[in-house]
Amino acid sequence: MAIDHGSPTPRMTPYGAPYRAPEGAQAKLRAHSLDAIRQFGQATARFRADPDYLVIGAKRGGTTSMARWLLEHPDVSSLFPARETRKGTYFFDVNFSRGEGWYRSHFPTKASLQRQAKRKGRPVLVGEATPYYLHSIHAAERAFQAAPKAKVIALLRDPVDRAFSHWTERTRNGVETLAFEAALAAETERLAGEESRMLADPSYVSFAHQHFSYIDQGRYVNGLSRWLDTFPAEQILVLRSEDMYADPGKIYGQVLEFLGLSSYEPAAFSAWNMKPKDPVSPEATALLKAALSQDTIKLEALLGREMNWQ
Repeated sequence: MAIDHGSPTPRMTPYGAPYRAPEGAQAKLRAHSLDAIRQFGQATARFRADPDYLVIGAKRGGTTSMARWLLEHPDVSSLFPARETRKGTYFFDVNFSRGEGWYRSHFPTKASLQRQAKRKGRPVLVGEATPYYLHSIHAAERAFQAAPKAKVIALLRDPVDRAFSHWTERTRNGVETLAFEAALAAETERLAGEESRMLADPSYVSFAHQHFSYIDQGRYVNGLSRWLDTFPAEQILVLRSEDMYADPGKIYGQVLEFLGLSSYEPAAFSAWNMKPKDPVSPEATALLKAALSQDTIKLEALLGREMNWQ
């Protein structure tokens, strides 16, 4: 008997959130304004900067926090327009068909960065953070073609905790309708054939592969290997999410050094997108450990260090 996957696929924004139609004159005006700004950005795409860094995931691994902390550094520029406070573009995974002009439209102009650098007497960097890049089949190769000099930062979280946090977020956003254990049971069928289809048709975007891969996105060695096979090793920094939250100043300093930025400390290391949640049930924990333990062993061999997860 086929598994009930829940409600039909919801409409999403280009940036991975459920779509909400603007209501009221002010919201509609803002939406039209942002559309006009994006069109202007595309028209001026050839004058816009390349990303200096990419925070590639993992999803629910602290990418939003790290992205926000980096934006607080005086030598890091926001994406365009600044008032959107957008952390990433989802271009190399789900928006690739929109074209490179659309991607470049999110970055400040080279001239504006040069003016800032001249005023400060040092370079000003710009980058983006998109957590699905790590798990995406095509993102590493596409990113290298567009920005081969970009520094790449990966934050890896205990995959058991990550899976539950992923499900919690998808449930809160109305994307997931199944209970956690049911969603784990449905994952194999939901993902069946999706990677093969993406490989056969690079234009195909898999909703299930992005949103319902609670176990699979914790198989970090698969995604990380694609980035390590594509970018030079010295351009990739792999960190544990647990270390970032336990000692944010130390890990932030490590990231700044990796990016060639001066020492700096934000006013506060706020944990963005961290919501209270119930603990994972013993049954689900046991299932996840059994499914992911061998992948963690492979990851430790790949990185040459222990991850010290559960």
